[in-house]
Amino acid sequence: MDYLYFLANASLTLRVVEYLHSMPHLPFQFITVIHQIEGWVVKVKMNHPLTPQQDGDFRAFMSELGIPYEPDIRVQMALWSLETGQSVVDVMRRYQVAVVSHGSPDRSNIEAFRQQFTMGLGYCPETLA
Repeated sequence: MDYLYFLANASLTLRVVEYLHSMPHLPFQFITVIHQIEGWVVKVKMNHPLTPQQDGDFRAFMSELGIPYEPDIRVQMALWSLETGQSVVDVMRRYQVAVVSHGSPDRSNIEAFRQQFTMGLGYCPETLA
């Protein structure tokens, strides 16, 4: 079972990571975080289907932070490639997407990306707030 959402900024993306860490009973397999100019794409893949209650609760949480996302073909292929085990670097080169994190939810990857991107620009865009 997959959940794919578009979030407006890094703070919301970090809230998803924190939520997954605080809910050890959720059987997530991996989380993928992709940064785009206009926001963040977050995919959470579960090991097995959630109960209807868990599914509803998780969808409600995710819908508070973002909107369900229908990716274009480039992002679809990047997500599929990551899921089939291709390296993050190869996927980023091939599909020209910024894969910030893939695997276990990792706050430090998102924070490091935000810091490096902001340092390079000299200011903090709204999507990195």
